[in-house]
Amino acid sequence: MKFLFDLFPVILFFIAFKFAGIYVATGVAIAATFGQVGWLKLRGKKVDTMLWVSLAIIVVFGGATLFLHDETFIKWKPTVLYWLFALVLSAGQLVFKRNLMRSIMGAQLQLPDAAWSRLLWSWTGFFAVMGVLNLYVAFNYSTDDWVTFKLFGGMGLMLVFVIAQAMFLAKYMQQEEPK
Repeated sequence: MKFLFDLFPVILFFIAFKFAGIYVATGVAIAATFGQVGWLKLRGKKVDTMLWVSLAIIVVFGGATLFLHDETFIKWKPTVLYWLFALVLSAGQLVFKRNLMRSIMGAQLQLPDAAWSRLLWSWTGFFAVMGVLNLYVAFNYSTDDWVTFKLFGGMGLMLVFVIAQAMFLAKYMQQEEPK
């Protein structure tokens, strides 16, 4: 359910784009992200830092798209978000000597240091590559192709990457001894 909740603005963006174009879709994405924050607040739940960051970026880049009537800004939004994630992960390790993947997932997983390091750098690389790929599609294909890629291509690549990570982590999962 969290996965669908996180995809909610992207799905609405896709639907609105198909029916009303990029500018209406951008407004819908901004409203949907505000709606996510409002829904969580209304239910008394904590709003994740990633959602706050996503809200800020969609307001800035989506707002610039609407204000300047230039779709270039909304096309940059996913790349900025991906690169920000990559920057935060790498800066956590290189500057603060803190593996943020371990900080996020350490309660659920027991891994050796080398595995935590590999996990961190693979996610950092994934986000960096996704940012480049978004720009490639955004500026070498039609806006319609980019919007389709944003939902299905991005989601598909994320799913493949998560499965690959799960396969990597599977060898570290402890099997319970039969009694």
